[in-house]
Amino acid sequence: ELGCTESVPYLDRPPSPLEFYREWVSPNKPCIIRNAISHWPALEKWTSAYFREVVGPKVVSVAVTPNGYADAVFLDRFVMPEERQMPFTDLLDIVEKKVTSPNVFYVQKQCSNLTEEFPELVCDVQPDIPWMSEALGKKPDAVNFWLGESAAVTSLHKDHYENLYCVISGEKRFLLHPPSDRPFIPYELYQPATYRVSEDGSFEIVDEKSDEKVPWIPLDPLNPNLEQYPEYAQAKPLQCTVKAGEMLYLPSLWFHHVQQSHGCIAVNYWYDMEYDLKYSYYQLLDCLTKALKVS
Repeated sequence: ELGCTESVPYLDRPPSPLEFYREWVSPNKPCIIRNAISHWPALEKWTSAYFREVVGPKVVSVAVTPNGYADAVFLDRFVMPEERQMPFTDLLDIVEKKVTSPNVFYVQKQCSNLTEEFPELVCDVQPDIPWMSEALGKKPDAVNFWLGESAAVTSLHKDHYENLYCVISGEKRFLLHPPSDRPFIPYELYQPATYRVSEDGSFEIVDEKSDEKVPWIPLDPLNPNLEQYPEYAQAKPLQCTVKAGEMLYLPSLWFHHVQQSHGCIAVNYWYDMEYDLKYSYYQLLDCLTKALKVS
């Protein structure tokens, strides 16, 4: 059942661990859960003024790009953002448009940056989601904090995690594909590269020294080039908007492309997936897709 849904359903309350595992995790189906984080202090407290008071000028990691696309295909390269170390208050000035910049800034470091870089904020949310931890029998591998401009876009990709994505303020717009759409989604291999700021302030793309190519999806699902990728016309994207106070369960191996409102704040929990029959199914589908393209 890795697919087979026409829209993303809503739950009006957080489920029990058994219900969640049986109805959503096991069949690998997404849902949006309301009233799961309504008790979080963050929903009321997380304003720019609060961030300035609690985090202040502490230096944090910020992804900076010229076009809003970090970790995406550009000019036949898989280009990663410049990871800039900057005072958090400087980022807030940019998000609040007190300072203008031609570049796009996004706090998006996905290595449990909430606990590693913003420990002052952890008490306003939760270190894990108890019913999810019980359902899976494990704690999250990472808890990530997201804050950025509306121009910051996450290109289409998939993760090997069960993802609970919680929006604190603003909204996130997700375009989703089930794993069963893999035969219609193009992958190509790209030289890895990174944006680097030149002395005049412009960006240049610098190739990484690694010889290993990165498999990535070159297609923009919002404006697909069907002449170049005609198979994508058979894919069945789902679209949903996750608003403040809502939580999206994004199952492992689902493809997703993400946009956001300006200054949107979110926290997500990554739980490692089980490498079970679902994973074997996806691997088979992936191998068959590659074999058909070779033949």
